[in-house]
Amino acid sequence: MNVQAGEKHLIHIFFRRWWPLLLALVSFLFVFIARSDPGLVERYYSTGFYPVMENLFGTLVSLLPFSLAEFFICTAIVLLPTLLLLAAFRKIQIPWRRLPGWGLKLACCVLFAFVLLCGLNYYRPEFTTFSGLAVRDSSSEELSALCSELIQRANELRNDVRLDETGVMMLSQNSRATAIIARDSFARLAEDYAVLPNMNITPKPLVNSWWMSMMQLTGVFTPYTFEANVNVACPDYSIPATMCHELAHTRGFMREDEANFIGYLACERSDSPDFRYSGVMLALIHSLNRLASDDWELFTQVNDLLSDGVRQDFQYNNAYWARYEGPVAKVSDAVNNAYLQVNAQSDGVQSYGRMVDLLLADYRARHTLSI
Repeated sequence: MNVQAGEKHLIHIFFRRWWPLLLALVSFLFVFIARSDPGLVERYYSTGFYPVMENLFGTLVSLLPFSLAEFFICTAIVLLPTLLLLAAFRKIQIPWRRLPGWGLKLACCVLFAFVLLCGLNYYRPEFTTFSGLAVRDSSSEELSALCSELIQRANELRNDVRLDETGVMMLSQNSRATAIIARDSFARLAEDYAVLPNMNITPKPLVNSWWMSMMQLTGVFTPYTFEANVNVACPDYSIPATMCHELAHTRGFMREDEANFIGYLACERSDSPDFRYSGVMLALIHSLNRLASDDWELFTQVNDLLSDGVRQDFQYNNAYWARYEGPVAKVSDAVNNAYLQVNAQSDGVQSYGRMVDLLLADYRARHTLSI
């Protein structure tokens, strides 16, 4: 074998064994380009390749009456211990020395799939580019006015929702019917925003929602299965807004503040009292939290305006999540925080609260206030 043939042979072996490393390099290249040119991402990916892929596969997966992502997770939970048990009794042999290499290859493939299936959307232009809203620094007085308006709406909408035997808001329909309403409510946004196309994608209520509660999660978008998965064990008032939040991710808006705001807009356009109340409550809790940190005196004044019913829903929500505080929740929060920071959201989980900036911009636009 001559030298040239030997070099070709080595290159062939490298590509055959380590081709996933090239996928990782391509992933980093795509992200580098996306960071430097959001317009390019928007033109060729976010409104080009991505919606075609999401609409096709998301619609197909929505035909399944269960979450495909949850099915894979449950299968892995059962399968992995079974394999380890069989290996311990020498019923099968596991090539332990090859596992690190296989794991590295799998990680490279997972990274590439993430970037291709949704990751580049983190670098598209902000939603304000399409909505025309002007985000700027706001005074505590403006924030207080927004909170007062949201409280008034929450108090009024609370009168139209069903209550359980303890007086807490409950959904008027089961979770699957609610998911269909979420799909139809979100579709109305397409009339005003071309970047939020109408897709036949329905949120997936999780059978084992308790594990999401343990991780302090209300929902999660899984790009590998194109599903908007929702925790339906948490307080009912938050479920419709969560469904619309996750549907915002399916439309390629991955930033948490924008998904929150888009979810709020979808709830506002719904005919369902459950959805309108849920959307306002989502906006209200973030706005009150911001006001409490900015001006405690104004917060106490505005907070007194809450009706007993709204206050009871908030108290039930706080009590529910307090039951799941612990090491699992802390690890989950840390992982989520790191994930968001890696994906162009430098303030991590705090990015959820930036929804308030969009709410304030919307408030000024609706009231024709100076921007």
